[in-house]
Amino acid sequence: MSGYTKTNLKREVEDAAKKYGMAPDLEYHVGREPLDTEKSAVSYLRLAPDFRMPFGHKHKQQEEIYVLVRGAAHLKLDDEVIELTQWDAVRIAKDTVRNLEAGSEGAELILIGAPNTGPNDAEMLQDWWTD
Repeated sequence: MSGYTKTNLKREVEDAAKKYGMAPDLEYHVGREPLDTEKSAVSYLRLAPDFRMPFGHKHKQQEEIYVLVRGAAHLKLDDEVIELTQWDAVRIAKDTVRNLEAGSEGAELILIGAPNTGPNDAEMLQDWWTD
C-alpha cells in the first residue's frame, strides 16, 4: 500500500448534493472515502449566491475547520452569526450547531474534520436557522 492517496475533490469525487436533490444551489464533494483517510476528513463545499443551507448540524465527536477560499458567507454558530471573508478559517467544536449562508457572489469552502468518524456522526437539524 502506498504512503499517500491523491484525488481531485471536484473532478473525481461524487457531488453528494446532486444525489440528494440539492443541486444547483449546493455542491458538496466528500473526500473521506476516496482519500482513504484514517484520522481526518476533508470536503469541498460550494454555495450559490445568497443560498442558505436548509439545515444546521452538529457532531457527536468530530471537530471541524471551515476555510473560506472564495466569496463571502455568514456562518451561524449556535445563536451567533459571524461574517467570513476569503481565507478566514474557523474551528468549530463538535457540539456547536452550525449553518452557512453564502454572500451575493456565492461561497466556496474547504471543510476539514477530525477524527474521521464516518458518515453517522452528524445530527441534522432541519429549519434550524430562521429569520
